[in-house]
Amino acid sequence: MQHTPSPLEISDDKGRLDVPLIHRFLSEEAYWSLGIPLSTVQRAINHSLCFGGYVDGQQVAFARVITDRATFGYLSDVFVLPEHRGRGHSKALMAAIVDHPALQGLRRLMLATSDAQDLYAGFGFAPPRAPGSLMEKYDPEIYRRP
Repeated sequence: MQHTPSPLEISDDKGRLDVPLIHRFLSEEAYWSLGIPLSTVQRAINHSLCFGGYVDGQQVAFARVITDRATFGYLSDVFVLPEHRGRGHSKALMAAIVDHPALQGLRRLMLATSDAQDLYAGFGFAPPRAPGSLMEKYDPEIYRRP
């Protein structure tokens, strides 16, 4: 599937992904995954529906959805490189994700964010209706331990 809102080309072709770029950003710049090993990033990509955003053939954005493609999805690792922000790329990326055929009819699509609530709200995301029913096992230091 190709979705091309100008000027960002969005593709779900994993063969096009710049994995070293994705790993560098996630391990060095993303507050949610500092120190994540390359092998973990590769394994996550292998088992997710991934989206790359490209300008003139160079990757500038990324997102992935962990999903069964039937009932549930979890949006993760969404980023636009700092030098490409402010150009509407995150909105184009999100539009491609929510319109993707494999993600239609899901009962629940979730995400966690500390800084982009307004972006996601524009695509129908809201705080959980029953937060008391959600639970998690969370280890924020997992990538920083030897």
